[in-house]
Amino acid sequence: MRILTDTHAHTVASDHAFSTVHDYFQIARDKGLQLFSITDHAPTMPDGAHYWHFGNMKVIPRVVGNVGMLRGIEANILEPEGGLDILDKMHPFLDFAIASFHEPVFAPADKATSTRAVINTIKTGECQIVGHPGNPNYPLDYEEVIRAARDNNVVLEINNSSFSHSRLGSESNCVHIMELIDRLDWKVAFGSDSHIAYSVGDFDHAIQHAERIGFPEARIVNATAPRFLRFLGEHDKPVAQEMAEWASQFETDSTTTAQPQ
Repeated sequence: MRILTDTHAHTVASDHAFSTVHDYFQIARDKGLQLFSITDHAPTMPDGAHYWHFGNMKVIPRVVGNVGMLRGIEANILEPEGGLDILDKMHPFLDFAIASFHEPVFAPADKATSTRAVINTIKTGECQIVGHPGNPNYPLDYEEVIRAARDNNVVLEINNSSFSHSRLGSESNCVHIMELIDRLDWKVAFGSDSHIAYSVGDFDHAIQHAERIGFPEARIVNATAPRFLRFLGEHDKPVAQEMAEWASQFETDSTTTAQPQ
């Protein structure tokens, strides 16, 4: 199994990350990725990027060295009832949004509170991915969340760093999420949650667990650039058409044979 698109990465615009956009383009190309995403933290996080950062991402080329880049955001689920810290005027500048719990913004909560907040956020239509939902600090009724996500064409993230050094205790939850996603006939996105360019496109832990439980690669919306762009097209995101011609070179849509040209 190969995943050739990364949906979750942070630059120096998030103060606890350490790489520039230029670094990401270079490392992504070295690793043979087709597409990666810059998803810095929204401003409610103490180290979040200013709103102008997201508005001005339009100056970054879509493609450098035949590697594409998406302009995203990791937005914060707001307490107590959910919703995101994305201003209405920001949406035209964003290709997609990840919705995540972060302790400085939403204090760790019980299952009923966390589940209600996530489902309310999903229903806003403002996010396409739920970030690191395996976090044990925010227990969820996973079946209810997955059903709401499926009904609103939102995918849950399998966050590679949750298996190694972030959000300790997430591993069993992430595996359980994949098992339920498969049973309930829905989809996921694999994200590196890279905070330094050297880890962009690293999905080794997520892939290992997916292969161990027989999780189908077909349920991973970001396995290839064309597949993820089609998913964004289902959300009427202009980038799907804007990058369609470039992405057509990867249209085999097979993680076993697709290679950058």
